[in-house]
Amino acid sequence: MNYAQVSTPRSAWVLLFVALFAVSSAGAVLQSMTEVPPILRASWRMQGTALILLPGFIYQLYNTDRSIFELKDMLIILISSIFLAAHFGSWVWSLDHTSLVHSLLFVTSHPLVVVLLMPILGSEIRRGHILGASIGFLGAALTLKDIDSGGEVTLIGNLFAFIGAVTVVGYLFSGRYLRSERNMPLFIYAFPVTFLSSLWLTPTSLILEGTSFYQVVPEVSVFGWVDISWIIWVGYLSLGPGLLGHTGINAVLRWFSPLIVSIALLFEPVIGGFIGYIWNGEISLGIWTVIGGFMMLIGAILVKFEEANEQTTSESPS
Repeated sequence: MNYAQVSTPRSAWVLLFVALFAVSSAGAVLQSMTEVPPILRASWRMQGTALILLPGFIYQLYNTDRSIFELKDMLIILISSIFLAAHFGSWVWSLDHTSLVHSLLFVTSHPLVVVLLMPILGSEIRRGHILGASIGFLGAALTLKDIDSGGEVTLIGNLFAFIGAVTVVGYLFSGRYLRSERNMPLFIYAFPVTFLSSLWLTPTSLILEGTSFYQVVPEVSVFGWVDISWIIWVGYLSLGPGLLGHTGINAVLRWFSPLIVSIALLFEPVIGGFIGYIWNGEISLGIWTVIGGFMMLIGAILVKFEEANEQTTSESPS
């Protein structure tokens, strides 16, 4: 698609902003749910989102020729759900062990992670990849200088946020293959991946956090989110970041190039940090976090530009 020739209505810009705001707000909301163990919190998010996606899944399944799907597709969905569960579990855990801005900076560093994986995947590493990754990882190292003795910014918290970035790469690669190469409809992919990820997170919470199916206290119950005290929270996470955010991002690709949308999403730490400040009235933002975070953002943008240049080159006629 030649995006330059597609008229971009004002509503598309509004939708992009709303979707970006919705996605960026998840960190502040999840970090505020401190009464609930982090892995259980992640499971609640996946349960609620799966419920929201179910009607779309049923509709598309009924109107799609199921014979086009292969066993390999089902296996990739299974693997993708494991990556998604690991992503959300590690990221939500990090929100309890480091600052919101640090958690968002490290979990959105997946473009830098992709560069590290390129030799393993057999992809060509170009100058832009190396430059972007070098700037980004140097920036990440600088942010660690703001680790404090009070424990608000911690190395372990940043590490688990980075694990969230590593694991989301597997989810993104799986989704790119199934949605782009296999032309799998959105909800037929999104629902089973989300539902299965909640299944992986639930026993993990039962084992590691001591939660229960039968516990009357909602904060330690597998389905405690249906309690009146939590259903609004999980409802927002499911409808806002879960549906409006991700579905809106997919919708605006009709008018914006993937490069523009990808770069917009890289500003999640900035927007999420601002939302956290509005939500809590305070924010932990040291000078090294500002400098290093800016470098991480620039590095990721350079990697995205190199990816776009590589794709344009490969699509150009010889």
